[in-house]
Amino acid sequence: MLAVKLTGIEEMEIVEVDRPSVIAPDEVLIKIKYVGVCGSDVHYYTEGRIGTQIVEYPFMVGHECSGKVVAVGSEVTHLEVDDLVAIDPSVHCGHCEQCLSGRPHTCLNNRFLGCPGQLEGCLTEYIVMPAFTCFKVTGLMDAEEAALLEPFTIGVYAVNLAGVVSPETRCAIFGAGPIGLSILMKLISAGNHKTGMVEPLDYRLEKAGETGAAWLVNATSDNVEKMVPELAGDLVDVVFEASGEQQAVDNALKILKPGGKLVLVGIPPAAQYVFNMDLMRRKEINVINVRRQNHSVEEAIQLVASGKVNLKQMVTHYFQLRKTPVAFDMVAGYRDNVIKAMIVI
Repeated sequence: MLAVKLTGIEEMEIVEVDRPSVIAPDEVLIKIKYVGVCGSDVHYYTEGRIGTQIVEYPFMVGHECSGKVVAVGSEVTHLEVDDLVAIDPSVHCGHCEQCLSGRPHTCLNNRFLGCPGQLEGCLTEYIVMPAFTCFKVTGLMDAEEAALLEPFTIGVYAVNLAGVVSPETRCAIFGAGPIGLSILMKLISAGNHKTGMVEPLDYRLEKAGETGAAWLVNATSDNVEKMVPELAGDLVDVVFEASGEQQAVDNALKILKPGGKLVLVGIPPAAQYVFNMDLMRRKEINVINVRRQNHSVEEAIQLVASGKVNLKQMVTHYFQLRKTPVAFDMVAGYRDNVIKAMIVI
């Protein structure tokens, strides 16, 4: 079967690998249908690392995926052959202190699809996964939507973690990429129509407006500190930082009200931020760090299946598996007004 592997910085190869032939009693064999290109995948492609997670070549990335069940292990009871499944790429152990305390997303023995040193990714035709990571969505959505659930769960979790439930809460999102748009869609589905978007690329701002952002600010050409309070009606209650940029953090502290919440969702390329502690301390800003998602897949499925959220509106490009390198180059360079690129397998 075909697979796409990183072989160096901004280098990929299409290779032939053996199709999985053996599955454990608690596993399933899945024929992959769609794979979303994620910003973290692109970090590995362009930099070969995220913080201490360093790629050893060759390596296959990719973790946002859906597929059809081809075979099930003898102990699997909730899935059958031909079921369409959304896949949670995080494989937790279930017995460490974090798992037992209800935090499987910070499992001390976690293995994640497409994460160096953990699990090979899903940019291939078939993969084997533990059955508990697979969520049946047959009849609830199509395969494309099922693959888009993974980034959406991060948006769902970020909003839930921040405790933003009131339609009157003034929110700002920095970064109108797939994660920022996912946060926006979750907020709108909860009845909050006061959320605005701060983003340097006009075409992404336009998409945020189409998605339902209450106001739009260009982070490059506009004075963020001045314009956001004017458009939002005051300093904001919550900022979701989904860009991974230092300037976004700097601006977020300026537009947050005293006692406000800064929710860090994006991944900084240099693996660190610098905070203005004078301003942060005087305002007593609460910082919330988001690690992927926790117990949010079911809610994400419900929101999509109910029609409250349209995930496909963030997708701009489709590529066949053999064209994966073209997709990664496009996303890495923000070319052709790309927002979300999908690999169709």
